[in-house]
Amino acid sequence: MEPTASKEPGPVRERRACLTEAYTCLRRGSCPSQRAHDVASAIFVGVCGGVSSGDRESCPPENHSDPTVELSCISMSLLEKISSALMSGSLPPAATLYHAEVLTGLQDMDLMLQLSTVCPVWQQKCVQAFYSSTPSPALDNCLWSITDVFKRLLQGGHQENIAKLLAAFDSSLMAICSKFLPEERSEVLLCLDDVRRSRRWGTTLCLLLELLELLTASSVIYAADVCLQSQRITYTHSSALLTIIGGSSHYFVKKRALLLLKRAVLQKSGEDWALGEGLYFGPKNKHLLADMSTLAKSMLTAVATNWLQRVQVESSSFFGGTRHVRGKEGKADCVMLRALGLLLLKSLELYIQTPSGAAGVNSAFEVCGYLQSVWGFLRQGSLLRTEVTHCCCWLSLLFGEQDDDMMEAAKALFSIFLHHRLCSGLDDCSMLKAACVFGCNPHCHFLLLLQSISFDHSILLDFLISTETCFLEYFVRYLKYLRADWQGFTAACGKTSLLDHHLSLQQSPTALCGGDVLKVTNRDQDPYRSNTCFQHTGAISSAGMISMAAGFHLVEYDSSDESDTEEMEVSQGAPVASVSEKSRFSALDMKLQKLSDLTGILIEPNTTPHRRAEGPQVPVFLSEQTSCPNMAPVSGHVTCDTLARVVLCMSHLREVVKRLHTKKLFPYNPSSLLRLLEQL
Repeated sequence: MEPTASKEPGPVRERRACLTEAYTCLRRGSCPSQRAHDVASAIFVGVCGGVSSGDRESCPPENHSDPTVELSCISMSLLEKISSALMSGSLPPAATLYHAEVLTGLQDMDLMLQLSTVCPVWQQKCVQAFYSSTPSPALDNCLWSITDVFKRLLQGGHQENIAKLLAAFDSSLMAICSKFLPEERSEVLLCLDDVRRSRRWGTTLCLLLELLELLTASSVIYAADVCLQSQRITYTHSSALLTIIGGSSHYFVKKRALLLLKRAVLQKSGEDWALGEGLYFGPKNKHLLADMSTLAKSMLTAVATNWLQRVQVESSSFFGGTRHVRGKEGKADCVMLRALGLLLLKSLELYIQTPSGAAGVNSAFEVCGYLQSVWGFLRQGSLLRTEVTHCCCWLSLLFGEQDDDMMEAAKALFSIFLHHRLCSGLDDCSMLKAACVFGCNPHCHFLLLLQSISFDHSILLDFLISTETCFLEYFVRYLKYLRADWQGFTAACGKTSLLDHHLSLQQSPTALCGGDVLKVTNRDQDPYRSNTCFQHTGAISSAGMISMAAGFHLVEYDSSDESDTEEMEVSQGAPVASVSEKSRFSALDMKLQKLSDLTGILIEPNTTPHRRAEGPQVPVFLSEQTSCPNMAPVSGHVTCDTLARVVLCMSHLREVVKRLHTKKLFPYNPSSLLRLLEQL
């Protein structure tokens, strides 16, 4: 070997010597004489095949080996050995710090990005590892490296390189998924047994799930350019993923699989990695509709076979880790619960758009049966440490801490309600009562949303402007329905009352979800046996508690005129009404008077709403058939008070949107939205 090396060009000989010494020191657990940066540079040049044509031509003819290939092999082997040694923790402290610095230097050089186009050695090694599919440090390293390459390519918008990389790994990725995510349920259970016996399997499976999310994201981002089988694995192998979630695998594995399916059904794969803005508005993948239907069918089939009963939910994480939820010991993992609920709701929304679920009374009651399954799962074992008798409250209880999930769930429930209304053949009154029993009354959901934000129109404006939620789509669809069913909305307002915190807790209050929710409930009534749709239940999410300081905003939209002067009053005691608030109260007096004229109920001026500083407000659904001790009966002015709050909130929202649109400060054309608001 020495005679050959002595005839090599100087740069090649120096890199070979550097890599050889680094490899020898790594085996001994010591540090090379070169700086970590020099070793990283030698590995980088070797991996990328950085041998100039002059150096290659200067090699003597008797040296038949290509220095590019040799240096690439040595560099890749050394890189794998360093990664494996650091992961196993087998090096002494000094050597660990040195080699960690080497990897940091390679990361700064964007080595992983170079692998996608210039290193056939790396591609061949990964393909071989994927076909063997044997859990090992080598397979984990390959999964990690290809995931990092894909992530950097997606973040950088390297469309051509992504297509080449997908084509190179498509068949090998299908092979490894057939091993870890087989189609037959019995084979999946065998895989789960291996995961339970070995921590290595769990780590490998999590790395694979992370790669699958990137593959799914690439199918959405570049749908019109490339669509290979490996990009559809999340959908086509969704049944195996659901089996993993309901199986006895490690909790972090099933949680990772559940979040993968949730993001896939929402078409938001890769959102945690900031892959760019506006990625999901291009042309759709030609297989997307069929793939989404496959995912929805897999989910509903699993629920029909008692899959929910096999899903394990632990308590929310804390500094000491996590633990199983038993009885009322602790707060359940709300991330897991939200993902479960949203995955089922979106699956139902997709199902009712298929021919088998689009029409028929049987279809309507089948969908309602699925809703009862998810509400029953949440009620089972007191996962949220509460009893909810009015199922519409689950929307705010479950999704109140996450705005984007709550809007997606509200939109899905609204679609389910419209489908049930079309197929059930019930009259409007009976339909609304049934909708409350099944937890899909859109009027209840909208009222709960307004109550959670204290009827603050500026928060609705934030939702309308933000691109992080689907509130605009949900809001427009609901306003169109509200026009046609104002009577049903008025009836819902008539059953709703806002009470102060100390008044509403006289019924032996129970703190829920670590203080996030407060509720008053009548435990003696069964919601599925009762025909009435409003029970003694109130709930407010943490979002509502945060929004109680509704008068304090970074931007005051009511003062958007350039010539307006801003005033701020600070008080140690009770809040003092500003000029703007006084004008609101005057406007509300006019609304109340108008409502009084329409309903024939005398409304006293002192019932004007005001900002409450004593504590959070709890929305309470009241029943005509029952009465709550220590609680005053529903009066006319309370009925109109709730309705007036809604009308005033919508009126202020319309005025602010119109003003911003006139000044060309609104991000899109709100003309259609303004017309809907004006018709209320």
